[in-house]
Formats: sequence, structure tokens, C-alpha cells
Amino acid sequence: MARAGSAPLWNPPGPVLSGSATAAGGARPAAVLVLFGVLDDVPAEHHAAAVPRDLDLLLLTRASTLRSHPGQVAFPGGRVDPGDRDAVAAALREAREETGIDTDGVEVLGSLAELSLPHSRHRVTPVVGWWRSPSPFRVVDEAESQAVFRAPVADLVDPGKRVTWVAGANRGPAWNLEVDGRPQFLWGFTAGIVDALLTKLGWAEPWDRSREVRL
Repeated sequence: MARAGSAPLWNPPGPVLSGSATAAGGARPAAVLVLFGVLDDVPAEHHAAAVPRDLDLLLLTRASTLRSHPGQVAFPGGRVDPGDRDAVAAALREAREETGIDTDGVEVLGSLAELSLPHSRHRVTPVVGWWRSPSPFRVVDEAESQAVFRAPVADLVDPGKRVTWVAGANRGPAWNLEVDGRPQFLWGFTAGIVDALLTKLGWAEPWDRSREVRL
């Protein structure tokens, strides 16, 4: 198994990357960092045909006391501040502030097309990066986050971990994950980005969409 900082065992998703970081219709611009890396100690449980067992994504769990999306699994990210050069700069800054990583070790691969969040009036740019030189990570502010973790991508591909979340008339892809012995439920906006990436990169495996979790 490759160690952290070794050459990537996959091809970065260049053809998927497009879009910009402009806001429209009064929506506030925001950005998240979709950071892939080589996991150095805990390989995935699932043996995916298209994904190495030591490829992972950096995720965090938002604090349960937050007014917006409390307790949800998310990518590091937040609003684009006036001092940020662009969405890429915002995503890297937010990742430093939320997880403590050294973003000098992050190679930015590009940005996905901007996504609209009408409920919170945000337009979010997912910035995709490769963790070329991994650094320690932690919960920097407990008022913002309650956990930071690396999720093996092969486990995200695992059909047994995939479910459909349902809330009223709304529904979407979700995951039942376990990190350090603790359950983590990935759903909503972040799950939509993960699902789209797995599909566009050809990594997704067929899964039972009728298996539902009602919220």
C-alpha cells in the first residue's frame, strides 16, 4: 500500500473540471475544498474495481450547535471573503482555518461548475485538490466542527454503504460510514458532489436506491 506523500495511484479528474467562481442573482459566493489524498494507515474495507484502497477524501463533521446544517458531514469550506483572490483562495483558506492543514502541500487540480444553494442563498464552487504533501489535521474550532477525518474513496464506492435520504418530497444519495468506530451519515449537498464525482469519473458501482433513510 502506498504511503502518504507518494505518487498518486489514480488519474486526477481533469475532464470533469470546469466552471468559475462568480455569484449571480444576489447569491453569496462560497467555496469548498474537495481534497483527495493517499491514506497512510487505514485502507478501505471495500475492494473497488476502479479505485485503489488507499485513496481518500478529507471531510469534517459540523458542530451540532451550529444554526446552519448542524452535525452534517461536509467538505472544508465557507464564504468567499473580500480579501480572497478567488474561490480557490477561499477554499484553501477555509481548509486551513477549519482543519489546520498546511495548504502549501495541496496541488489544486481545478474547479467544478458552480452549484446553487437557494435555501441559504449561496453559489458554491467545489475546488478539487490533490494532497501532494499531507500534513496533520485536527478540529481547530470546536464551535465550528466536531470531527475531521479522511474517508477512503473505495468505501464511498461500496454499494453496501449507500442509501437514499428522504425528507418530505426531497431525496438524494447518502452514505452510512463509520470513522474511528463512530457512525457518520453523509447526505445533502456534500453527498451530491461525491455522487456526481464518482459517476463522472466512472468509479460508481450499482447500488440499491430503494434502501431509504428518512430524516
